[in-house]
Amino acid sequence: MARASMARASMARAVAAVAAVVTVAAGLAVRAGADGAFAKYAGSALYTVLLCTLVAFCAPRARPAVVASMALGLSWAVEFAQLTGVPAELSAQSTAARLVLGSTFNAPDLLWYAVGAAAAWSVHTGVRRLAPC
Repeated sequence: MARASMARASMARAVAAVAAVVTVAAGLAVRAGADGAFAKYAGSALYTVLLCTLVAFCAPRARPAVVASMALGLSWAVEFAQLTGVPAELSAQSTAARLVLGSTFNAPDLLWYAVGAAAAWSVHTGVRRLAPC
């Protein structure tokens, strides 16, 4: 791999890592400062944004549409898995599992995951346009 390509991948990973931290902070701020439907659905959207940052970190050369699509697919897979009851069992035993897998299927979450993926795609696309080639 060329040195410039490695440097771009390293920079993309650094940006993704910072974005992940900012996303977690935003989620914590929403939970601390809001409640009800706003906090729930903002959390759902931010869940997918966080997955976008993790996918971008793991695949720094992936196009924004691929990153957003993968994160959206993962979000939907986790939500539909909740129909099996397995995430609920795991969530009852582990706080980490509850945060990652949730416990109860909620159809509106599917829409809010798409909102999060679209927002992350938009930011990712903008950042890539601003970055030097």
